[in-house]
Amino acid sequence: MIELLSAAEMRQTERIAMKSGAVTGLQLMESAGAGVVDTVFLRWPAMAASPGTAVIICGPGNNGGDGYVVARLLHGLDWQVRVYAYGDPAKLPPDASANYRRWTECGAVAPLSEAGLELQDSGTDLVVDAVFGTGLVRTLGKDLVRAFAEIRSWGRVGGRPPVVVSVDIPTGICSDSGREIGGSCGSDLTVTFHRAKLGHYLGDGPRRCGEVRVVDIGLGGKDTHASIDVVTRPAHLDRNRLAAEHKYHHGHLLVLSGGVGKGGAARLAARGALRMGAGIVTVGCPPSALQENAAQLNAVMLKSIDSGTALSEFVERDSRIGALCLGPGLGTGGRERSLVAAALKCGKATVLDADALTLVSREDSLFADLHPLCVLTPHAGEFGRLFPDISARLCEDPASGPAYSKVDAAREAAGRAGCVLLFKGPSTVIATPDGRASVNLACYERSAPWLATAGSGDVLAGFIAGLLARGYGTRDAAASAAYVHVECALRFGPGLIAEDLPDLLPPVLRELTE
Repeated sequence: MIELLSAAEMRQTERIAMKSGAVTGLQLMESAGAGVVDTVFLRWPAMAASPGTAVIICGPGNNGGDGYVVARLLHGLDWQVRVYAYGDPAKLPPDASANYRRWTECGAVAPLSEAGLELQDSGTDLVVDAVFGTGLVRTLGKDLVRAFAEIRSWGRVGGRPPVVVSVDIPTGICSDSGREIGGSCGSDLTVTFHRAKLGHYLGDGPRRCGEVRVVDIGLGGKDTHASIDVVTRPAHLDRNRLAAEHKYHHGHLLVLSGGVGKGGAARLAARGALRMGAGIVTVGCPPSALQENAAQLNAVMLKSIDSGTALSEFVERDSRIGALCLGPGLGTGGRERSLVAAALKCGKATVLDADALTLVSREDSLFADLHPLCVLTPHAGEFGRLFPDISARLCEDPASGPAYSKVDAAREAAGRAGCVLLFKGPSTVIATPDGRASVNLACYERSAPWLATAGSGDVLAGFIAGLLARGYGTRDAAASAAYVHVECALRFGPGLIAEDLPDLLPPVLRELTE
């Protein structure tokens, strides 16, 4: 498991380590500064071979202390180093103050303030942002915003722009939410310590951090207080569970479809579920749409279902139906409302997506019928309709930190709904009613922007439903499906359309089960 830490959890980890006597604050700061320098040289070997010119901007807290260590270490390697202090160095905390004094034995510190902005570009090769890091709790002042804008203009006319490296997280990005608080410093590389932070993967974090590298600074192993993890390669998609016995042992999934001309999304979900290993998939549709669906489906079965009553009767007659999928291309009329109501009353494992979410958002009685075997899969717009107050809070411009995050929103929504919620996006959050949360990444090296194509969410709903039909728990099904969804997109690359995704599953699953 890869944990993601909040700023408070990171501070707790440091306190535990220091209280145990395993490490001191000064040792942690020295390791952090050395980690930044080593990581920069690994990323840009030419800088290690040929010392250049560096600008280090140090803040008023321990992040600034890390910056003073970086300055001293670079100076010792024959770099020309200019250091700027944001805030009063006399008010630095003890460990940072000690490293400030050690630096002043090597070089000068110039003030960085709106009254005396002394930043100058003299062929700078490296800029290190060590201003706030995870300690950001207030909006950036105009002086910092101006300074970072000025740095970003260096070298644009006839020169080479400097490499910008942030210590822990770019200044102006909330480490708990990834949201900008009054502006931010965009970086080419972010060096963080011990564990990645939530803000590296949420909100504006991925487009502001550049690359993210995690450095070990001697804080030990597992963080028992961490409550959020990254979705990684699903270990439970094992060969034994994929081994064939009988098709019904792998589950029967019912996908509810819309009427004539509206069945494409349900067909995508059905194919996704079938490729995911559901033993049987049936599309239930109005009688008028049977011929259209039959013309485009072969291994997927068809059933005429024109009302909630028909759905209830079918599910009651066939006890082998283990899961339902509603929403893709369903529609939002009276028939569809009755289908959602009947599906929720069945108490089966149920994926609610797209139009089904819209219907639930319109009617309190449907929302009240949500149960622990449901999985809700909203994108931002659907989330806003389902949870308008939570969405409004998430969309507010933060004036201070830690800012309300997508993880906070997903957890609150899952608790209110009483079921698993998968909040889609480049970083998808899977949350459970008991407060657990996982983040599925589609950024940095797992960036798959071509997933933003019509129908890809319908296939994801089918992937989840297919795993539910096979007997997987709601949280595992949602997280595993989200992971392989991205893996399929990465395997295909640009030009992907939703129809490609189900057919990419076999090689992806083969890799995961080897």
